[in-house]
Amino acid sequence: MSIVTVVGNPRSGSRTLTVATRAAEAIATRLGVEAGDVVDLSGLAPALFNPEPSPGVEVALELVLDASVLVVASPTYKGTYTGLLKAFLDKLPNQAFAGKAALPLLVLGDPKHSLAVEVHLRPLLVELGANVPTPGLAVLESRIPDLDELLGPWADRVVPQLNGRTEVLT
Repeated sequence: MSIVTVVGNPRSGSRTLTVATRAAEAIATRLGVEAGDVVDLSGLAPALFNPEPSPGVEVALELVLDASVLVVASPTYKGTYTGLLKAFLDKLPNQAFAGKAALPLLVLGDPKHSLAVEVHLRPLLVELGANVPTPGLAVLESRIPDLDELLGPWADRVVPQLNGRTEVLT
């Protein structure tokens, strides 16, 4: 089983990257596997919008396509995920995530955006064919110092749903 984390924050070294990698580690620990690769789209942004093929983007797409479990993370921008994340996912073929589990994660500045992970990001992942366990993870920026308190219970709820699909994910 392989886990790949995709981070759609346009800023390198972002809080979204921190939360996403920690979430992947929490899932990996419970599954008894390595947390795996991280696709940080901040370094690929110019290439994503270039009409010419990019080796970096191609490698990132291969990592995502080869994963069993994806942690897909973004900060909320205008109440939803970033255009950077959407531009990357738009490069994938129809049903690219069929047979994979995808765990949506949004980092929020305001609690009024808490449902965005379920209302906006989840449907995008489902459209790509992913199995999306419940619940997605919405983390307020103000709660990042308390990440262990948030990630433990979330991972405990999500992992049994992943284990129930081990034939698909291995």
